Order: sequence, then structure tokens, then C-alpha cells
Amino acid sequence: MSNSPRLRAPKLALAGLGIALTTALLAGCTTGIENGALPSTPEITNQTGTVIHLWNGSWIAALIVGAITWGLILWCVAVYRKRKDDDKLPPQGRAHLPLELMYTAIPLIMIAVLFKFTAEDMAEIRDTSGTPDITIQVIGKQWSWDFNYVEDDTYTAGVQATLTGEEGVEETLPTLYLPVDERVEFQIMSRDVIHSFWIPAFLYKVDAIPGRENDFQVIPTKEGTYKGKCAELCGEYHASMLFNVKVVSRDEYDAHMQWLRDNGYEGQLGIEYSRDQVVEITEGHDAEEGN
Repeated sequence: MSNSPRLRAPKLALAGLGIALTTALLAGCTTGIENGALPSTPEITNQTGTVIHLWNGSWIAALIVGAITWGLILWCVAVYRKRKDDDKLPPQGRAHLPLELMYTAIPLIMIAVLFKFTAEDMAEIRDTSGTPDITIQVIGKQWSWDFNYVEDDTYTAGVQATLTGEEGVEETLPTLYLPVDERVEFQIMSRDVIHSFWIPAFLYKVDAIPGRENDFQVIPTKEGTYKGKCAELCGEYHASMLFNVKVVSRDEYDAHMQWLRDNGYEGQLGIEYSRDQVVEITEGHDAEEGN
């Protein structure tokens, strides 16, 4: 009965429906993922394009697998449904070796392909073999960030933000300055508990772990002001661990470094400082600046 004419129409209909749905999903979602679901465009850093490409590829693969899976389910429901005039039991089989080999091999091949592309892209993103133009030590603490500009021997000490919801709060946050089109190496550390250094627009985050240094390099390619935050729950005021990122020209970057020197923010903050000591240092500089 499986070759009867009345079963050909549901097969053709389901096949056509599956193709139409897959085409619509791929046409609509690819653009939406790239332009809407990700908070960035490829030109912000030299790595964001790679991340977006990997993200889109993973979604397209998932949509194809989903369309095939649901198509097969609906096809089986339509073709092999029980009919009123059919009182026979379907053939009972204990094993089907080719089918079992197929649904074992196909997922393994899919995982291998995804692993290959992910491993290649992550190796590119995490590559630190290039010679950096500037090195910045990022030190997470409860609940703010310290930034050491190593080559310029200056620093910015952050204090916990007061999130009142009023205008002007963002201006009180610690601000990280980066020169555009120059290779920056970040050295990520923590003073107390695990934090995570995250600039959402850069599409990458790195954990700050006590007693360990994590490094990564990036080249900001678009001037602008971006937001940063901690992406690891680190205590009561985790939400206060906010900072600004300014990608500026080399002249503006050098001017800010000179401003730090002129206002006493010269030297490097060590990892041995406690949170309270850093707050006292920052408050002392703020008082000098006010005078």
C-alpha cells in the first residue's frame, strides 16, 4: 500500500512545504541575525566579523537541521497515520542496521564540522602572537575596574558606580581609552573573586580569575564610545561593575595619557592592592583634582 497514488500527494505537499519553509527561514533569519540579534557590525574591531560569521553559520546549520527533522516528523505523521479501514499492525522490526548507522554517523559529521569552524575561528580570535602597540592591564575588583596603561605608565582607578537612574551617572564610570587601528593587548586579572571583562560591542569577553592572567589582543577599527560590564555574577553589586570604552585617534589618546600624568595618575596599580586601598587612592586624586 505504500506505493498507492493516494500517498503521493501528501509526500509531494510535505516536501514542497518543507522546501518553502526552509527557504523563507534562511532568507529572513540570516539578515536578522547579522543586523539585529548581534549588537555590532563587523567593522568595530578586526574580530567582530569573524564572530558574526561563525554565529550566522551556526544558526543556518541549526535551521537546516530543524527543517529536515520537522519535515521528516510531519511526513511520517501524514503518511503512516492510522486510517479507519486499516486494522493491521505495522511490521515489527527489532533492528535496522543501515538506519542506525545513518543516525549515528550524521550527527558525528555535523559535530565535527561545527568543531572545525569553531576551533579555527577561536584560534584566530585568541591569537596573541602579534606585537601589541599598547598593553593594558585590566584588574577586576568588587565592584569596579582598574586600568593600567603599561607603556605610558599611567592608570585609571575605578570606584563602585552609584546606579541611581539619574542622568550623568555614565560620566562617573571609569573610562578605558583605546587608540583606533592599533593592536591592543589586554592582560586580564582579578583582585578578589572571579569577574568577566566584557565589551558587548566587541563580541568577546574574558574571565578575570584570581591568581591567573588571561590575555587577548584586538584592533579597534571604529571610533566611538562603547559600554563595558562584568559578565560574571560576582557579588551583591555585580550590576555596578560598569565602565566606558572610548576608541579615539592617536592624538586624542596621547592627550588623555598626558592628562592622567598631569593629574597624578602616574605609575601602575598593583594586583596586591585591596579594594579599600584603591578607593582611598582614587579619592585622594579626586581631592587634588578639585583643588
